[in-house]
Amino acid sequence: MNERADNVIPACVGIIMDGNRRWAKAKGLPTLEGHTAGFAKAKEIVQHAFDRGVQTVVVYAFSTENWNRAAEEVGYLMDLFAKALERELAELSREGVRVHFIGDLSYLPEKLRSAVEKFEKECAQNARGKTLGVALSYGGRAEIVAATNKLLHAGKEEVNKEEVHAALWSADVPEFDLIVRTGGARRLSNFFPWQSAYSELFFVDKYWPDFTTEDFDTILAEYAERERRNGK
Repeated sequence: MNERADNVIPACVGIIMDGNRRWAKAKGLPTLEGHTAGFAKAKEIVQHAFDRGVQTVVVYAFSTENWNRAAEEVGYLMDLFAKALERELAELSREGVRVHFIGDLSYLPEKLRSAVEKFEKECAQNARGKTLGVALSYGGRAEIVAATNKLLHAGKEEVNKEEVHAALWSADVPEFDLIVRTGGARRLSNFFPWQSAYSELFFVDKYWPDFTTEDFDTILAEYAERERRNGK
């Protein structure tokens, strides 16, 4: 990575971790094992992003549309989230990282929802300056609809963009400087439409479990060379 790239690090990075199931199928493994590999990769890449100087990382862990998947797969993923709370996420919290869950958590199984809420409160005061956002039961359109209804119920007849932003589930998530999607698709799939208006987008053909820290550094280097005008 050249000197300029080293000095231009995005403050907020979003990651759409796509391709876990296809990765498993390509390797002749049970589909669900792809999710296990994806969780392990998330820990590696998130830690690397923090080490490189990124302040906020938001990962797309489970969308509102994912509830429509087979019950076996959904149950497997909920178990993985519960284990991640006890292991990987707990480790990050001990290191001073604030972990924030973003989405309609009312859909989660009661035991998991209680564990998520308890965990989030416990690490809310972490002062390392690093934040991991976990988009869980998240959908961008659902978020905006929920924010609109919140404002209507508050008696608002006209609002500005600051008020809309404050009503979002993700009100404390800054605008994304950079969004990475693996798996070959060239779309954002309902990922934080409000904060991604001027994001730099990077689409990677590799499945998420095959994504490496070297791939991430290559993206950082290209990001540093892009001219960001934000509509100016």
